[in-house]
Amino acid sequence: MDLGLKGLRAVVSGGTKGIGRAIAETLADDGAGVSICARDADEVGAAVAALSAKGVPAFGQACDVADAAALEAWVAGAAEQLGGIDIVIANVSALAIGTDEESWRKSFEVDLMHSVRMVEAATPFLERSAAAAVVTVSSVSGREIDFTAGPYGAFKAALIHYTQGLAFQLAGKGIRANSVSPGNTYFDGGVWQQIEKGNPDFFKEALALNPTGRMATPEEIARAVVFLASPAASFVMGTNLVVDGALTRGVQL
Repeated sequence: MDLGLKGLRAVVSGGTKGIGRAIAETLADDGAGVSICARDADEVGAAVAALSAKGVPAFGQACDVADAAALEAWVAGAAEQLGGIDIVIANVSALAIGTDEESWRKSFEVDLMHSVRMVEAATPFLERSAAAAVVTVSSVSGREIDFTAGPYGAFKAALIHYTQGLAFQLAGKGIRANSVSPGNTYFDGGVWQQIEKGNPDFFKEALALNPTGRMATPEEIARAVVFLASPAASFVMGTNLVVDGALTRGVQL
């Protein structure tokens, strides 16, 4: 199926590794121009080079998404370099699972407010697009109480609510908004690989919760995100797509 992404322009936060990198590469493989950001300038440069090698426009900038001014500057720079913005994918998480006040602050600024600011900065460009879409990356922890109960789970739940509100508010402007809630996702350098090495017993417990016997790959999550961002999902608005290999038991009504 042709997703209709060729020639569209996307911004993806946290696009150098894991789910964000897989999203950026999937978009580029389908012909979309891509702009990414991350904190490490060298990693951003390497990722942009790899995306450019796919034959699409690519732009990147080192940016801490908790810094509102830096985030807005990256979005503006992306629009200038790509000639506009059609797709916004807010992907970055602080992965703060502590219960101290600093963890709450980090989750608020990174998981929630970076998404809000990214959308607001891109909205003037989205309003001029014929295929405008926003996808936020939440988590199954926003739907169920698990070991991340606290700031991570609370703000992932808030992100789903925020995105569904956006869908209603922006539909009249032709801008779609949806969220994706991944289950546990394993990749080199990712949090689950770190847990596997540092706390193997807990890793085995987490793995046993999934009836598939494995965790997701970033590419499996990316395909769901990119579909929702694409014109192929033109009448899908306000949904929260759970991609978890039957990990969660709750019924989503």
